[in-house]
Amino acid sequence: MDYGYFPGCSLHSTAKEFNISTKAVCDEIDIKLKEIDDWVCCGATPAHNTKEELGIALPYSNLLSASGQGLDNVVAPCAACYNRLKTAKHHVNNSETIKNRMTEILGDEINTDIKVFHVLELLRDEYGYEKLKTMVKKPLKDLKVACYYGCLLVRPTDVVNFDDPEDPVSMDDLVTVTGAQPVQWSHKTECCGASHAIPQTNVVLELVRRILNAAKIAGADCIAVACPLCHVNLDMRQSQINNEFMTEFKTPILYITQLVALSLGVDYKKLGFESHFNEPFTLLKEKGII
Repeated sequence: MDYGYFPGCSLHSTAKEFNISTKAVCDEIDIKLKEIDDWVCCGATPAHNTKEELGIALPYSNLLSASGQGLDNVVAPCAACYNRLKTAKHHVNNSETIKNRMTEILGDEINTDIKVFHVLELLRDEYGYEKLKTMVKKPLKDLKVACYYGCLLVRPTDVVNFDDPEDPVSMDDLVTVTGAQPVQWSHKTECCGASHAIPQTNVVLELVRRILNAAKIAGADCIAVACPLCHVNLDMRQSQINNEFMTEFKTPILYITQLVALSLGVDYKKLGFESHFNEPFTLLKEKGII
């Protein structure tokens, strides 16, 4: 089966390594991703803060494009994109008024049965963790990972219906499949501050400091994420946090797909690790992974 692929803005720019590693994983397990033709930005936070209709129409137009290509499924690796696509579908499916308005704005009627998956759901529900485990060639032994879900992947529950909003385990279970060890910790769904990093940097620095500290207390070697904005905040802000709070964080922040790709035997040089602010090479060498 071909899956529609919505990379969104970040995976074609600041989160290229998320894009690269997602495609690498799918290539290894023979899942075919077909990028949606002429996709547009999902609007993320600014669109629905500006106008509710805009916040629905932008992601809805991508589902419309996918449906027009004959695709019944869309995979969105970015948690924000995933959330907006699911939200648009939820509103259209549950309101005849919104559905009619979207048809009026976009000029066509979508296949309301089209499914939206995050890459974690793709691997968990479509491919299956048990099957994926048989594909692991290089278990990530002795690597302790704090799985960070953030806000948008698991909330609101009635829209995404992905996992427990307070104590999700999907990423933890996937880390276990790779041979690594997920740690039990307190901040797996705490907010990193998201785009408040621009107008209220001090707020984000404090929120991220708490997340990094919680992972450290739990004994994590690194933090796994599934959201480009979470990655930026947790990775790029560490030097600022160290200067502000006199800390010494150098925690590698890795996309979950990078870890999965490594366990499947993909060459680490092809996974974009050089783009990270806190280099993971030292850790991966210490653990015998590279």
